Amino acid sequence: MTHSGQPVPLAARKSQSLTGRVRVPGDKSISHRALILGALAVGQTRITGLLEGEDVLNTAKAMQALGAKVERQDRDGAVVWSVHGVGTGGFATPDAPLDFGNSGTGCRLVMGAVAGCPITATFDGDASLRSRPMRRILDPLELMGARVTSQSEGGRLPLALAGARDPLPVVYRTPVASAQIKSAVLLAGLSAPGITTVIESEASRDHTELMLKHFGADITSQREGSHGRRIALTGQPELHGADVVVPADPSSAAFPIVAALITGGSDIVLTDVMTNPLRTGLLTTLREMGASIEESETRADTGEPMAQLRVKASRLRGVEVPAERAPSMIDEYLVLAVAAAFAEGVTTMRGLQELRVKESDRLEATAAMLRVNGVKVEISGDDMMVEGLGHVPGGGLVATHMDHRIAMSALAMGCASDAPVKVDDTAFIATSFPDFVPMMRRLGADFS
Repeated sequence: MTHSGQPVPLAARKSQSLTGRVRVPGDKSISHRALILGALAVGQTRITGLLEGEDVLNTAKAMQALGAKVERQDRDGAVVWSVHGVGTGGFATPDAPLDFGNSGTGCRLVMGAVAGCPITATFDGDASLRSRPMRRILDPLELMGARVTSQSEGGRLPLALAGARDPLPVVYRTPVASAQIKSAVLLAGLSAPGITTVIESEASRDHTELMLKHFGADITSQREGSHGRRIALTGQPELHGADVVVPADPSSAAFPIVAALITGGSDIVLTDVMTNPLRTGLLTTLREMGASIEESETRADTGEPMAQLRVKASRLRGVEVPAERAPSMIDEYLVLAVAAAFAEGVTTMRGLQELRVKESDRLEATAAMLRVNGVKVEISGDDMMVEGLGHVPGGGLVATHMDHRIAMSALAMGCASDAPVKVDDTAFIATSFPDFVPMMRRLGADFS
């Protein structure tokens, strides 16, 4: 399995300021989907800007194991990933278990793609991924005709999934706002005759819908109620290979953004950051807190908007973050809590139940990260309240629980804390942001 090496501890010390211009890695969500849809398409897909973190590389390996041809090419200094697909429903039975390492997204999306093919594949991952629930994905896939032939307790990995020989279209209402559930159903629905419909009471990120359309699928998305969406996909399309430009990942950009906001004298520029409105909840919240974040050079590729962001150190104030904003920033609450710790007043974040089923119980892990560094935080049900005093004492050792976002949030906090913040293991940062530590050092962060 992946991540079997020794822990890599690191400490972050107070920085003078962060300055410079950088591009964070390609968006992880787009990278996973480009590889999977490229593998299900006919012809060649060329991907530029792909995130080359362990999570995405494991998805690339899975696509190869399922029969697609995946190649990394260096063309005049520019890296292009080429995928020759097998067509909708064309996956072959892999020779060995598919190892997704730490990646819940890759694992769950590929479950959906496999569920529509008449093959059996075994899914596995590292200790963290093995502890995470899969039943919420498996339930709708079983309605479509897939079968779980073996599993660990509670529907966890490792498990074997037999795809449907004759997939059934469904109308499925997701129990929670989850792009992973929605995407798994839609990917399985590619092989089903008729129309597969997913109904969300709260809209989740729409990258799968936009990319399916980019590859030639017949898919519509309409409003459902106050905050929801009804997505309808016509099954058995012939997807065609397409060029994909992967924008910079807003979830990765969150860490240097918050680090710059809390570190005095900072002024940084982040290029090509995705600004899809279903992913910009953190930017909205930080601006409500008084953050100086300016957008320029906006454009769109592959249906996804992107912009250059200029971020300056700012005096922040506590705010209330409504529960309905959670789907647009579910991965960013950890580092938002860091910003809240440096703000003046209480920041209340509501409706965070999804944080309990991520790489770790992120709600409890975030609170522990703050408390060990002298910040007052309270959890009430699925809400978290952080009492900001304008500074953080620091001096604590943060337990990451094999979670890359806990590690990066803690290091961002240490950039402005009174005393150094220590992190027990930074090895898992490589799953999403391999260049994080050297990039932050280039901006002026003191990590050692």
